[in-house]
This record gives sequence, C-alpha cells and structure tokens, in this order.
Amino acid sequence: MALDTLDHFSIRTLKLDETKDFFEALGLKDGERPHFDFPGHWLYAGDHPVVHLVGIDPDNPQGLYDYLGEGDTEFGEGGGAVDHVAFRASDPEGLKGVLKGLGIEYREREVPDMKLFQIFAEDPNGVTVELNYWQD
Repeated sequence: MALDTLDHFSIRTLKLDETKDFFEALGLKDGERPHFDFPGHWLYAGDHPVVHLVGIDPDNPQGLYDYLGEGDTEFGEGGGAVDHVAFRASDPEGLKGVLKGLGIEYREREVPDMKLFQIFAEDPNGVTVELNYWQD
C-alpha cells in the first residue's frame, strides 16, 4: 500500500496552447497520449510523461466531464488550476481496505490503451489524489 514515487501532475486549463508552450520552454517534450474525448497534451521528461495538460473546451466540455468529473473551471475551489496529484503505488486492494475503513469514497478506473489501473480519492481540501497501479 505504500506510495512509491510521484508519477505526474495534471493541469486543467482554458489556455492549452500557452500552457504547453510554457512547459516546452522549460525543456519538456510534447509526446504520446491516450485517445481521450477531450483536448490535451502529455509533456515528457525523458521517457516519462510528468505533466498532463487537460484542455477545457468551453463549447463542449462533456468528454472531459465524463472522464475526470466536473472540476471547477474558474479555479476557485479545491486544487485550483492543478487538477490532481498522482503517485505510483502498490497493493491496490490494501489501499481500498484502508479507504473503506476510514469511510473515504474513491473511484476506480482502467486507462484506455494502457495497462494501468487507478484509484482516485479527494483529500480534505478537495484536491484529487490519483494512485497508479501499473500492470505487467
């Protein structure tokens, strides 16, 4: 159940291109990303995507809402512009037992095109924490 390492962080943004350009200026490279129903970019440090940009389409945000939920697009609550913090982890069943024991609600998801199982829970401040369990 222990956390192993920080995996990535994700930013919801109405300024997708400007945000991508900023992180590319810092040395990250735009790279492969699963086929989601909303705009975005995964920015890589070497072979690892460390920043996930989640574009908000104000004319049609439904794909984003269906996948990540209806976060605050005005950035006034919870994590603000930072949508969530992610960790690589081990023992998902152990974590689910702990969360259930504490009465903390969580969500599970399989990522399309990847062998990745995820658990999401909100901290007391409304910041989403993502736990990533990579399958062999």
